[in-house]
Amino acid sequence: MTDTLEIRNLHARTEEREILKGVNLTLRKGEVHALMGPNGAGKSTLAYVLMGHPAYEVTEGEVLFKGQNILELDPEERAHLGLFLAFQYPVAVPGVTVANFLRAALNAKRQAQNPDDPGISVLEFRKLLTEKMRLLGLSPDFAGRYLNDGFSGGEKKKTEVLQMAVLDPEFAILDETDSGLDIDALRAVAHGINALRGPERGFLVITHYKRILDHIRPDYVHILVDGRIVASGGPELADQLEAEGYKQWREEPVSPAA
Repeated sequence: MTDTLEIRNLHARTEEREILKGVNLTLRKGEVHALMGPNGAGKSTLAYVLMGHPAYEVTEGEVLFKGQNILELDPEERAHLGLFLAFQYPVAVPGVTVANFLRAALNAKRQAQNPDDPGISVLEFRKLLTEKMRLLGLSPDFAGRYLNDGFSGGEKKKTEVLQMAVLDPEFAILDETDSGLDIDALRAVAHGINALRGPERGFLVITHYKRILDHIRPDYVHILVDGRIVASGGPELADQLEAEGYKQWREEPVSPAA
């Protein structure tokens, strides 16, 4: 189905150890799924495997999107298909402005989908970028700065959200976007994400803490422990986790809710 991203029995490892041990999860457009878990549970590994990071070997399982197993595709092909990953630690690119980077990325996506596409013009892109920056509450001079170079933690995460707004993915994976943010930056980033919610986009929000979920209300919450999803439920599951921690799931894993 074109409106779902389905993860089936996904196993993955590095050279040192197995990390994902049979992850099953179905994401649908229009839904926000939160993935929570302790350090080392495999949350970021899942994000990287979905986007094709070469450091991880998939040993079993499949990820289905638009009628194909995307694990057979290169990372850029997955991005062109409609997936997006917001990094926990975005990389700085001195000498390349935010605007030039985003225009190049958008044109690469358009031309992958249609080789005859001449690309978006400078004037058309400037209008698009201004619109998205206004939606996210970003200053106009932001576009002229070098990508993540000298940016604060909050500015880096806002840039990731701006990339998502411009590239317009169908499924967005946010890997600990709240990491390192003070409360003002967290609210600003959450505002941007909420502005991009809608029936044509699904989200997987990966986080350690409930605080971002107070601003981005998820439809579903999943708990990942030792490479497996051990519990699934509604937003109240995050409240339970905040109160009780992971102890019960570490000691007595349960089957995911239907």
